[in-house]
Amino acid sequence: MINSFYDLEAEDIKGQKIPMSEFEGKTVVVVNTASKCGLTPQYEGLENLYEKYKDKGLVILGFPCNQFAGQEPGDENDIQEFCQLNYGVSFPMFSKVDVNGSDTHPVFKYLKSELGGFLGNKIKWNFTKFVIDKNGKPVKRFSPTTKPEKMEATIKAVLKS
Repeated sequence: MINSFYDLEAEDIKGQKIPMSEFEGKTVVVVNTASKCGLTPQYEGLENLYEKYKDKGLVILGFPCNQFAGQEPGDENDIQEFCQLNYGVSFPMFSKVDVNGSDTHPVFKYLKSELGGFLGNKIKWNFTKFVIDKNGKPVKRFSPTTKPEKMEATIKAVLKS
């Protein structure tokens, strides 16, 4: 039974199993990403937030997903190279996952059950963002079109709490 975000684990982009408990005590942003999406430039805003607040306890976890119009067609190596070359992404990236349907990754199953969205529990598109407090409690869900900069006030408040 999943009681907390910290009970979960996921494979990073290099195939290593990472327990989410590794991020205990941090403010976490989980985001489903894609390299060929109109929202892909959000990588830049996410990286800026990460650089600005990582020393204050923020971590951003990127989960590539190919479920929306096939906008993440590459393999993990392609994804990692794209993120670093085009956006200088230094926050942790994970292996490609499903965020909807029967193969939904447990991280997204949990987050959707805790914070339903406009379409109920479904994730509408790439770059849906979840903020989790340092106790592992999901506190806010942001839509795909919400620019990372618009999350800054929430992140600052959660970092202080």
